[in-house]
This record gives sequence, C-alpha cells and structure tokens, in this order.
Amino acid sequence: MKETLIFASNNQNKITEIRSLLDSDFNILTMKESGIHIEIPEPHDSIEANASEKSRTVHQMTQKDCFSEDTGLEVEALHGKPGVISARYAGENRSDEDNIRKLLNELSHAKKRNAKFRTVISLIRDGKEYLFEGICKGTITIKKRGFHGFGYDPVFIPEGSTKTFAEMNISEKNHFSHRKKAIFKLVDFLNKT
Repeated sequence: MKETLIFASNNQNKITEIRSLLDSDFNILTMKESGIHIEIPEPHDSIEANASEKSRTVHQMTQKDCFSEDTGLEVEALHGKPGVISARYAGENRSDEDNIRKLLNELSHAKKRNAKFRTVISLIRDGKEYLFEGICKGTITIKKRGFHGFGYDPVFIPEGSTKTFAEMNISEKNHFSHRKKAIFKLVDFLNKT
C-alpha cells in the first residue's frame, strides 16, 4: 500500500508538479483534501525556516506525516534577491507578472544574469523533521519567453538548455528542476527508512 503524505501547500501549480514527480510512489494529499483551509504565513528570512513553518503547522493540526517546500530565485547581480521573498517581490498584492517586471527592470543594465532556483523541502515523519535541498543554476533572459509553468519560469533558462522553463512541458522542466532534485532526495530518504 502506498504511503500517504500531506503536502502543505495551496499552490495548485506546485501541487501538479509534485504529483507528477511523486504520485507513482506515494499518495499525496493536499491541505484542502486533508480538511485544512488556511493560508500558512511565511514570516521568516530564510527559505528553510519558511518550509519548516508550513510543515510544522500542518503536522500540529493533523499529527500526520507531511512535507512542505519553499523556493526562491537567487540572482547574482542582485546579491541573492529576490530570494526568500520571490513570491512577493513586487509587494504583498503581487502577481507573477509584477514580480517578473520588477526583476527585469532591476536587471536592465546587468551584463551577468546568472541565477539559481533553490528549493528546500521540510519533511516531518514520525514527529521528526528532515530537510532536503535542490538547486538549478541558470540565467535570466532579457524578456519573457513561453507560456507554460508559473512564477519566474518565462525568464529562467536552466544550465544545459536554450529554452526557458515556460517553453518546456512538465516532463522537460522536471529534467532540470530544482524541485525535482529536492524531491528525489526526499524519495531516496523515504525509501531507505
């Protein structure tokens, strides 16, 4: 029988991506499917702490094994920004469009456009927390390209590709994905324990 894990997220794009990576091995329940109808705040100044906040909150509410993830885009020319505030870079009532516009504007004179996506997964299993990290290096484009994905996908080209994440289908993106790298570490751990 498949092990059941609650994924501490309300982000439908992330849920789809996680399920595409995990569904054959595990039964993944969303917060909504688990009867949790709240938005969990991300008040911390690190990706690790925000991931922990989400998994601990869900674990306290359910006492069940769960995991969460937090992801940031870290741009070299911006000294690691937007980083932990990637999702709300253009302000609290932001959209992906607003965040991308601000990012491209701030990079308008940058010659070096190196960046990386960094994902941290927090797993709580049998009451103990474990962290797993995945990194995807790449560059930021000058303008948006592609219509798939979400967040900064239209302006990020992973190392080893000429396409942005938004020009890839989900299986192409998973080939490079920071989230996939973190998930595979998670799966490896779950399979060994």
